[in-house]
This record gives sequence, C-alpha cells and structure tokens, in this order.
Amino acid sequence: MKIIEAIFEGFLWRSRFVVILSVVFALFGALALFLVASADIWEMVVETWNVFIHHHHPENFHEELIGKIIGAIDLYLIAVVLLIFAFGIYELFISQIDEAEESEVGDKILAIHSLDELKSKLGNVIVMVLIVSFFKKVIHMEFATPLDMLYLAGSIFALALSLYYMHKAHESY
Repeated sequence: MKIIEAIFEGFLWRSRFVVILSVVFALFGALALFLVASADIWEMVVETWNVFIHHHHPENFHEELIGKIIGAIDLYLIAVVLLIFAFGIYELFISQIDEAEESEVGDKILAIHSLDELKSKLGNVIVMVLIVSFFKKVIHMEFATPLDMLYLAGSIFALALSLYYMHKAHESY
C-alpha cells in the first residue's frame, strides 16, 4: 500500500507543472497586448505628426488622440496583469525566480509568497484598469443635464475612495 501511496503522491506533486501552460500563454498574451498597445501609440504619433505637417486639424482629433492613448494605457495595464499572474503562478507552484530575488526591482514588484498576495497585486492592477476604462468612457460622454454632472462627480468620488482604501490596505503589508 505504501508503494501505491508514494507513486500517487509523486504523480500528484509533479502535476503542479501543468501550470506552466498558464505561465507561457499569459506571457504570450502580455507580449501581444504590449505590441498592440505600442502599435496604437505609434499610429497616433504618426497621425499627430501628419496633422502638424499638413496643418489639417480633423474634427474631434483631440478626443480621438486621448481616447487612443488611454486605450493603449488600458492594454498596457492588462498586459501587466498577465505578467504579474505569470510570475506569481510560477513562483507559487514551480520555483522561486532566482534573478528576481537578486534584483532590486523584482523583489518589490514581482515577489509573491501566497495566493492572497497574488490576488491583492492582481486586484490593485485590475482596479487601475477599470479606472482607466472608466475615464476612456467618460471622455466620449456628453453631459446634457446637471444630474449627469452629479453622476460623474459621484463616480469620481467613488473611484477616489476606492484608491484611498486600496492605498490604506497596501500600507498594512
């Protein structure tokens, strides 16, 4: 019976390596998002250059420029979520990353010692993604009534409050 138990426990322990798939594909996803966001920024730089060269100012150019840049920031943040996820899952299930432990930056940002710590870091970045997405939507909204402005003010207050409490929670670590 002990032999079967040892074989099963060995198999069970080695099965943790299946998380390598999530690590690799999270890295691929992050790379894809970084490339797409960078291409969007580059497109807006070229378009802005053409506006200045040809002195042709299209209608709504500023809104489009800001919307594209905020959209790119959103993609960058989601890519960061994928990177944090990949590093965290790898460190929790496979092995500590030696270079990260030796690095001054890696030890602060990417060191993850528990699932709660991983959830907290991911949660913070996801809240930032939601905030950036909110502002991207707000840029394109039209405010017709004073009530619309009141809703906007309330939304901004709720976002500020959430950032405040996130900061307070982070101080407790």
